[in-house]
Amino acid sequence: MILLSLQRLCILLLCWAGCAATTPAPMQAGEEAAVKSTIGQLFEGMRKGDSSMVKAAFAPGAVLQTIATPAGGGTEVKTASLQRFLDAVGSPHTDVWDEQIEYGHIAIDGELASVWTPYRFYLGKAYSHCGVNSFQLVKLEGVWKIAYLIDTRRKNCGN
Repeated sequence: MILLSLQRLCILLLCWAGCAATTPAPMQAGEEAAVKSTIGQLFEGMRKGDSSMVKAAFAPGAVLQTIATPAGGGTEVKTASLQRFLDAVGSPHTDVWDEQIEYGHIAIDGELASVWTPYRFYLGKAYSHCGVNSFQLVKLEGVWKIAYLIDTRRKNCGN
């Protein structure tokens, strides 16, 4: 009888531990919101043409890359300087740069966050391209900053 009760207790504890491990803690939810806020700041700054707002979303020394398919075929990884991107965002342009994202997977461990965001990019109201962004963020002095961004770019994303 005591053995049966101990077995039931162990099963209950294992079930509780399994449920607790899969339920995000309030702190985790708060961190996810903060990570999303930083990424949102990037895209809001792009829409506004505000290079200062965009720059504030990035960590010093951030790396920006895109995966490209050259006309001759194959695959290339192209690196752009953050300053060049900021100059482009801040330069006057007639069309709003509207990158519309969906949040896919978000993983956070301490001061590191990894975020996957499928997107569609519009110049004004005209569709331009689509793909996926992969962000790596680091928490610096209590604030999430984008340290690394790589994306894909395609004309057709299947929708």
